[in-house]
Amino acid sequence: MSVRPEVVIVLLGMAAVTIGPRILPFLVLSRIQLPEPIIRWLRYVPAAALGALLAQDLFTSGGQLHVTLREPRWYGALTALAVGLRTRNLMATVVAGVAATALLRWGLS
Repeated sequence: MSVRPEVVIVLLGMAAVTIGPRILPFLVLSRIQLPEPIIRWLRYVPAAALGALLAQDLFTSGGQLHVTLREPRWYGALTALAVGLRTRNLMATVVAGVAATALLRWGLS
């Protein structure tokens, strides 16, 4: 079996555009001292990104705004919120949310 050069070039290009955006900021930011306000602001980025993804899933369906409490995912999200606020434990929050959603979907089908 032989590998065509075009395939190798494409794979190397895909690796570069995948790894580049992850490695370059790490290399640049590891050499400089960021101001404290920027460091505090950066701590909120993961939660904001997760919130944006979650909001899109909760408030839309098929590309349209769709808010109804008949969806098991709403109860899973509310369960996860309650567990997260109570325990401050990421694993417990995720497990509770997934379990609540799965049980409701299983029970409603």
